[in-house]
Amino acid sequence: MKILRSGLGAYKRITGMAIAGLLALNIAPSRAATDSPKPALDAAMVAAHAAVKGDGLLEALLTELDRSKAQLKMDQVQAPYYVEYRVNEVEDFNAEAAFGALRENQHIHVRVLRVVVRIGDYKQDSYFGRGQGETNILPLDNDPISLRHQIWLATDDAYKAAGQALAEKQAAMKQFSADPNPVDDFAKAPPMIAVEPTVSLKVDEAGWKKTLEDVTSLYRQYPDVQSVTASTRFSAINEYLVNSEGTVTRCGKATYSVQLNSSAQASDGMRLGRSPAFMVARAEELPTRDALMGEAKKMLDTVVALRQAPIVEEEYRGPVLFAPDAADDIVASLIGQNVLGQKPQPGKPNRTTGAFATSYKARVLPNFLTVVDDPTLKDFQGKSLVGSYAVDSEGVKAQAVNTIEHGMLANYLIGRVPIRDFSTSNGHGRAAPGSFPGPSLGVLLVKSSEAQSAEELKKKVMQMVTDQGKPYGYRVETLGPGNSPRLLYRVYAKDGHEELVRGAVFSELDIRAIRNDLIAVGNDPLVSNRAGGAPTTIISPSLLFGELEVKRADTSKDKLPDYPAPPLKK
Repeated sequence: MKILRSGLGAYKRITGMAIAGLLALNIAPSRAATDSPKPALDAAMVAAHAAVKGDGLLEALLTELDRSKAQLKMDQVQAPYYVEYRVNEVEDFNAEAAFGALRENQHIHVRVLRVVVRIGDYKQDSYFGRGQGETNILPLDNDPISLRHQIWLATDDAYKAAGQALAEKQAAMKQFSADPNPVDDFAKAPPMIAVEPTVSLKVDEAGWKKTLEDVTSLYRQYPDVQSVTASTRFSAINEYLVNSEGTVTRCGKATYSVQLNSSAQASDGMRLGRSPAFMVARAEELPTRDALMGEAKKMLDTVVALRQAPIVEEEYRGPVLFAPDAADDIVASLIGQNVLGQKPQPGKPNRTTGAFATSYKARVLPNFLTVVDDPTLKDFQGKSLVGSYAVDSEGVKAQAVNTIEHGMLANYLIGRVPIRDFSTSNGHGRAAPGSFPGPSLGVLLVKSSEAQSAEELKKKVMQMVTDQGKPYGYRVETLGPGNSPRLLYRVYAKDGHEELVRGAVFSELDIRAIRNDLIAVGNDPLVSNRAGGAPTTIISPSLLFGELEVKRADTSKDKLPDYPAPPLKK
């Protein structure tokens, strides 16, 4: 496939991976460079070879895996106990328009190989520092010699790095008289064979580029708006995995996202912005051209309204209602990131890291809430979920996990790196192309035994502020970076009418608040599909906090442009 920019450079920009320089590897000769008679295969590997017939890439990976298991041994270095090859074949279409003109258009097709060689055993091994694997770029065609040569070179480098890493790790562990967190380095997993159909992009690229231009042409009708952009990123990723335990998986996933952005400044210099986004797993669910034009007009009208909106008072403390769009962000940052079971650094006694590190079997939410991560869910209320998957990036079958049960932290999400009390993977080890796997969300769903309607929650806010002698409470429609409110409304106690305001920050929106101040939730769950190293989905209803502090943001550094914008007409 044609690459409109440098494939490696563009792929680095899109994924944010630090893979520059991978083609300039320090290559040393290996005794694995020549073929030898094929070793006898165990039953798992026989089954693996049978499963990949007709897939040239998988066949090349398994052939080199056989050779590595049989021949990978240096003097005074242990033979590997585990070898893994993971390939992500990525096809990306990315386009962006600004002010009615296309300014970016690229199509990327690249194969990223990651090789992991582990020396030692499951209890203590070389997965440390440089021993965490080698990454390389593979040829796009399925020429077996070209593929196997690149795989061999990366394997040789990974083995040498693993030998050095194990020695460094053993030396580092000697500083501890006893391990305060005695868990294995790697969890055993049964062989998994799951060879699914591959996926590819199926979109009208020319039509989408024209739509982006049309959407951003609306800036001519909004002279007070400083910037208007629209972008698409459509991706198809096929992940291939083989390991020396006999696992063979091939899984494909396509994601389609459209992002709108606009910004302006109020007369006092305060910067204001809106950035509605749409992400789905099926292209037919994306907004039509007309629908996207409507969303863009709504966005621009809101930015103009924000310029005229009053600034929040210096300080408010009282009820705050978060609409589902904003609630999804709260759940992602305050719950999602803290239920991941990350093994602490050597010498650290904690079970895991993060705000819930010492909260196992303790209350972290109100008792009317349960949170489950279920990557086997493909759809919710008719909408596709990009966080769904059948097998994770470590070859473990996906499974639903109740992370929080009736407010109590019951489980962490983990991959094949165990933590105390969690010795095996629960199918949540995921990775971006070229990176090493780690615990990750799939589809995180907030459930309540006491859900209320949006109308009931608003009435509750009005009653609470009336009882407190306040003229109004607050409702948050959307959040921005750092969970700062982008669309914030005063809800007046007298008649329920709403007033848009600007310039607020939350100073107490933290895990203590969701544990103690979250008093009610809605029956209006919203799907929020999210990009990242591995795509995830958050599904949360409205959240009502009984008491939060709303403060005025410091905007003293915001300055208006020194001279006017150019004319909007030629």
